[in-house]
Amino acid sequence: MSSIALHVKKHRGRGIGLVAWLVGIVFFFPVAWMALTSFHSEADAATNPPSFGAALTLDGYREFFGAGGGASPWPALVNSAVASIVSTLFVLVLAFPAAYALSIRRVKKWTDVLFFFLSTKMLPVVAGLLPVYLFAKNTGMLDNIWFLVILYTSMNLPIAVWMMQSFLAEVPVAVIEAAQIDGARLPTILARVVAPIALPGIAATSLICFIFSWNELLFARVLTGVVAETAPVFLTGFITSQGLFLAKVCAASLVVSLPVLAAGFAAQDKLVQGLSLGAVK
Repeated sequence: MSSIALHVKKHRGRGIGLVAWLVGIVFFFPVAWMALTSFHSEADAATNPPSFGAALTLDGYREFFGAGGGASPWPALVNSAVASIVSTLFVLVLAFPAAYALSIRRVKKWTDVLFFFLSTKMLPVVAGLLPVYLFAKNTGMLDNIWFLVILYTSMNLPIAVWMMQSFLAEVPVAVIEAAQIDGARLPTILARVVAPIALPGIAATSLICFIFSWNELLFARVLTGVVAETAPVFLTGFITSQGLFLAKVCAASLVVSLPVLAAGFAAQDKLVQGLSLGAVK
């Protein structure tokens, strides 16, 4: 019976692996299609059915980087980088001590605090668009990248607190108590004891906040103009009602996606460890 059970378990593992590969291919196929289309001419990209053997060209990328006389994408990419990176840093600075107070040194009614943070995400984003726009207009903050930084920080802070609270709950309390006996103060404990242990969780939270900020379009579209235009807003400028634009949009989408893909690839080990850390109780 043991050999039969082992044989069944082995085949079940292979079946799960095959299903995982199929699901991965299904999710990767649109990305591969977009990458291939970006190297086609507009005429070949618009054919139906698509022409897989069409000649490859870099015209879409030349159009994106302004070689065809269009606007340069670099200001928009820099704006997205500033808004995403700075807001993520602000989120970590605020969420880390908050998660510590809600997980290790729990404040009174800490569950109510967590649900309050969660309730702020229940409001549809579009419902808050008009008040935020009026506030930005009356305070002179329209088309200001730092207003987006503040907005992205407030938007990502609740989910960051929830995630990091789960991660910090796995930190051994005995280690913190030992540091306190040695005379370490709270800032030292957070920076030198808790942070290294929870580093995978911090990396996972940082990556998710960065992705949310980089991909945000609605507020950036309404609140920015020329000075603070972000990469997703710049990307929508390639969609026109006249002419062909599919290859240019695919090229622009691939370039705009590269920072997120690079960040995810660089932090993939920490991301897996962090998500596993928060899931194990």
